[in-house]
Amino acid sequence: MQIPNIILLKINDVKDFPKDFQTKYHTHLYCHTGNIKFVFNDKKMVCKAEQFLFWFAESNLKELNSSEDFKASILLVEKEFLMNNIPDQSWSINALLHSRVYPIKTNLTTKDKTRILYNFDELNNRFQETEHLFYEEVLKKQMELFILDMWYTFANEYENRKHSTITGTIYEKFIQYVQQHCTEQREVKYYSNLLNITPKYLNYLCKTHSGITASEWIQRYTKEHILVLLQDKNLNISEIALSLNFNSRSFFTRYVKKLLGVTPNEYRSRLSK
Repeated sequence: MQIPNIILLKINDVKDFPKDFQTKYHTHLYCHTGNIKFVFNDKKMVCKAEQFLFWFAESNLKELNSSEDFKASILLVEKEFLMNNIPDQSWSINALLHSRVYPIKTNLTTKDKTRILYNFDELNNRFQETEHLFYEEVLKKQMELFILDMWYTFANEYENRKHSTITGTIYEKFIQYVQQHCTEQREVKYYSNLLNITPKYLNYLCKTHSGITASEWIQRYTKEHILVLLQDKNLNISEIALSLNFNSRSFFTRYVKKLLGVTPNEYRSRLSK
């Protein structure tokens, strides 16, 4: 195994981030005091004191600014190492996709804070323990434990958001339905039927609220699922196609080519370079 890079830092300003952090690392940040503001997927967001945020490497992230009293602990994990050691859990894809939309975790308890910072230290300590006889195996296991603990910490928030379809607006309900069902259903009519409205009216609502159509939203979330699955080297292309309810591998290949501009195999080849 090529030894991955893991960095644990205490920062007081956004200028303290490594220059290449957005391209090479997944970022975990716990804000102790002050706040950090940023634009994520074209939405303005702010992470405040006693909140946690997670950014995937190569996220659509810009305009980072921090307050004068900002202090945070950040853990940077090289992107391939984290993705290659995600526990084989059916919950993982939903958790990953949830974080791509909602990077800030709020309402943390004292136990949550303690758990987060403890896991920062534990993973970093394992990374530095290079003399360990079973260094590679131990580091991989520690990465898995870290991810499981993060999932556990934020499970309630994920479940609460998932169930918000009961009280949300029609547009909010549509977004939640797409998050839940896009692995099986990719037709606008399916979602308009769930909402008891016409496909034309659903597109109108989506354009009004977000500037993009219902079909584009469906493609966006489907694309996220596909990217996550293609990064899992334990799954072959046929298995991925089946899990996403495509009738055949060839149909899946054509869909991915249209969505990404490359075939599934070409995408994986790029990842390995």
